[in-house]
Amino acid sequence: MSPVVVIVGPPGAGKTTVATKVAERLGVAMRDTDQDIVRAEGTSIAEVFIDKGEGYFRERETAAVRGAVADHDGVLALGGGAVINKKTRELLKAERVVFLDVGLPAAVKRVGMNANRPLLLGNVRAQLKLLMDQRRPVYLEVATLTIDTDDLDADQVADRVVEFVQETP
Repeated sequence: MSPVVVIVGPPGAGKTTVATKVAERLGVAMRDTDQDIVRAEGTSIAEVFIDKGEGYFRERETAAVRGAVADHDGVLALGGGAVINKKTRELLKAERVVFLDVGLPAAVKRVGMNANRPLLLGNVRAQLKLLMDQRRPVYLEVATLTIDTDDLDADQVADRVVEFVQETP
């Protein structure tokens, strides 16, 4: 069993929104590894970061990705930082992976001042730029397809993902 498609990208790219729309159009289930962690931990991602630290969270995230890749046959959305772990990147090598690329202005507008994003506390724009600069090469490394989402709405992005899934074996 393997996901139909895996969606990756930075905060503000629209991963969960697009994954939900793609799953609806393809008639399959959608799974989000951040939501898996929230369920397993019984608390928010922000609280996991605060109470147990980023290292603990990243271990849980890698385990969540491993489980989802092994037993989910629908659309899978990964947390923004999941791909920084080499083990996660290895898991994605055999998968159809779509990188939702987003420019800094669009990402900042979409994320806003969301306090539920622990790595973006303080100067949201500066933190987001740093994360995006650090992670972009890794997103590109795992991506089978990259979609620039800046000038597209979620439905347009979902249309492109569905086309990609239907065109690739």
